[in-house]
Amino acid sequence: MPSKVSAEPERFSLARVSWREWTAFGAGVLATLALFLPWTNLSAQDQIVEEALRELPSPDVARDAWTTGFLAWCGPLLLLLAGVAVVAFGQFRKVRVAGLPHLWLIFAGVALLLMVLGWFAMGWQFDEDTRGLLDEGGIGLYAGIGRYLGMLGALASLVVAVLDVRALRRRS
Repeated sequence: MPSKVSAEPERFSLARVSWREWTAFGAGVLATLALFLPWTNLSAQDQIVEEALRELPSPDVARDAWTTGFLAWCGPLLLLLAGVAVVAFGQFRKVRVAGLPHLWLIFAGVALLLMVLGWFAMGWQFDEDTRGLLDEGGIGLYAGIGRYLGMLGALASLVVAVLDVRALRRRS
């Protein structure tokens, strides 16, 4: 016996957005807000050099993601794009079955990979001469709070995306 299919199309409702979908959006917003915080900090062990760094303009000592490079800002923007898409389209069954959770998982994985690569390539935001001067002066590069928050957003999004894919498989 055929089942009755509703002729009324599905409509967006904030009340039907799940906690997983809100987490995707929240992780994207957190990572995007972190773009404006310091991603790379300069610091020195020598007290005289450290005092000289304090006298420099703040953007020269603490760089945000926009001045750090592509590997810093691309990941958080991917997370925001995924979060908006998941909240906007995640409650529609056809879109979920068509692969939205898998797309979210891919975006979160790529975002995390870009941020990890950016962490390891932190020194490459400076040219060769500048890196040489920093090394000679005993100045080290350290991750700022923005990099940690961006990474936290990427990890949260990835973990919840895995849970969402698993939930989709259980329902299918």
